[in-house]
Amino acid sequence: MIFLAENLLVTILALLFGWLVLKLNHKPIKAASRNEIFICILTNFINTAITFAGFWLWQHGYILFSYNPSWRIVFDFVALFMLMDLAMFLFHYAIHRSVLYKAIHQFHHHYADPIPIDLFVLHPLETIGFGSLWLMMILLFSFNIYAVFIYLVVNVFFGIMGHLGIEPIPTGIRRIVPFKYLGTSSFHHQHHLNINHNFGFYTNIWDKIFGTYKG
Repeated sequence: MIFLAENLLVTILALLFGWLVLKLNHKPIKAASRNEIFICILTNFINTAITFAGFWLWQHGYILFSYNPSWRIVFDFVALFMLMDLAMFLFHYAIHRSVLYKAIHQFHHHYADPIPIDLFVLHPLETIGFGSLWLMMILLFSFNIYAVFIYLVVNVFFGIMGHLGIEPIPTGIRRIVPFKYLGTSSFHHQHHLNINHNFGFYTNIWDKIFGTYKG
């Protein structure tokens, strides 16, 4: 129940943040459908199970963290940020290039103009897939716990920003470092409009390397 409450709280705060950004940008806020709300709740239950699985693995010594506040926080965050970005890019690309797209991922692409709640509107098997990637990453490598916490906050932030349906960052800012390499709102929105481009999540680096980038 604690993990469920935690996941629901994260979802509520993320949606409030998303809707606040839309309001500040004078964007009409479209109401979520019953189906979107139902899948969002289901996603929270699945994420709760994944959280519990991670807790169990940590309790039994399979997942190890370091707890000292040190320079490792920055290094581990950057490593986790880039490794997860690559892992999710490859997973996302593989889904689009296989029968799994129609079976699973096309469900998420019903929403060409996404709203914040659509971050949590995924096929249950896809939610499990992304959750499994996360568990595998922290099973394979030992990260600083503070870096993990920062990463999880940043992960939700990028997810919400990618499903605003608008671009709140001015064009001039998006042309400078580091924004020119990040997966901005318009970057992910372009993926919803054209499913053959922009498979990255946090950065556009992998799309540029593999030739799938579209500005």
